[in-house]
Amino acid sequence: MPLTRITLREGMSDARLQQLSDLYHETLVEVFEVPREDKFQILEALPAKALVYHPHYQTGQRDGDFILFQILAGRPRSTEVKQRLYERLAERLHADMDIHPDNLMVVIQLNGSEEWSFGRGLMFRQGVIL
Repeated sequence: MPLTRITLREGMSDARLQQLSDLYHETLVEVFEVPREDKFQILEALPAKALVYHPHYQTGQRDGDFILFQILAGRPRSTEVKQRLYERLAERLHADMDIHPDNLMVVIQLNGSEEWSFGRGLMFRQGVIL
């Protein structure tokens, strides 16, 4: 049950935003053990001056294609699963959208199921489908 805020610079076409959203979600399903229908994303396009980042910190060279993925996940994943997510996302976005891997930053935060309500004023219960 991840919720992801995807933040990038303004200017990406609607078609490319949809492609980005779809590729990201397919990667979550493939690697991060997320059910296909569990798709909750906020795509946030900001003016260049409102997205501030260092061009070299902990990587090669970031440019205007920089994308930040902030993932709020409801359960922990192993170090191996998280590393594979980072790798696979970078591979797919580079191969399919020509977004250089240096332009990707991923941050994963965790919380428990009691911090989620998917509707009806009900607390999420693992395994319960309404």
